[in-house]
Amino acid sequence: MSNPLTLKLEHGSKLTPGDRQRLDALIQTSCRIEAGQDLIRENDPPEHVRLILEGFVCRYKILEDGRRSIIAYLVPGDICDLHVAILRRMDHAMATLTPCTIVFMAPDVIADLTTNYPRIAHALWWSTLVDAAILREWLVSLGQRPADQRLAHLFCELLLRLQTVRIADENSYPLPLTQEALADTLGISTVHVNRVLQQMREDGLVVFRDHRLIIPDVEQLKEFAGFDSNYLHLDGM
Repeated sequence: MSNPLTLKLEHGSKLTPGDRQRLDALIQTSCRIEAGQDLIRENDPPEHVRLILEGFVCRYKILEDGRRSIIAYLVPGDICDLHVAILRRMDHAMATLTPCTIVFMAPDVIADLTTNYPRIAHALWWSTLVDAAILREWLVSLGQRPADQRLAHLFCELLLRLQTVRIADENSYPLPLTQEALADTLGISTVHVNRVLQQMREDGLVVFRDHRLIIPDVEQLKEFAGFDSNYLHLDGM
C-alpha cells in the first residue's frame, strides 16, 4: 500500500529515502473508525494529531439551532491540525463521513519530524499553507459562486486532491458522500442539492455510478465552475 502522506508531501519538498522511511514508520499503527463518529468535539482538549490514511473526514461546526456547517474535507494524506496541541481546546469538531483508517500521533512525533527532518518540515509547512488556501477558496465559493458552480468547483478540487494520493484516475473517483453532507458543505438544503445534481447530470457534466463520480469532460466542468487549481499548489516539485 502506498503511503498517502508521502505521496502528498512530495509535492511540497524533495524527500530523501530516509524521509520516506520515516514517514512509512508513522503509518505502521493505525485505527479503523466507522462512519459518523466524532474524532474530537468542540471544546475538547486536543491531545493528538490525526493522519487520514483511508476515508473522508470533515471539520464542522454546530449552530445554535442544531444545523451543521461542514467547513473542510480531509482525505487520505491529510493531517488534521499539525500544531493543534498548542491550543487548550478545539474551536470546531471533526468526524468521519465514511469508514476511515486513521493514525493518531502524539505531539512529540510532530516535534521530531519538524526538528530532525528539514525536508519533511518544509513539506508540512507547505501542507499547512495549502489547507489555508483551500479554506480561502471555500469562502469565495460560499460568498460569490452560485450553488451549481459551488458544487462543480468542489468536485474539481476533490479530483485533484485525490489524484495526488492515487485514489482518483484522470476523470473519476469514489465519492461516498451523502446529499446531506454536500448540503451542509454548500450551505443549501438537501432538496436544492438534489436539484443541482439532477441538472448537472442532464447537462452531461457528471455521472454517478456505484458511489463513484465520473466527469465525462474534466475541462468542461472546470470551465463551468471557473476552477483554477493554483490554490492547491501542486506544481511546486
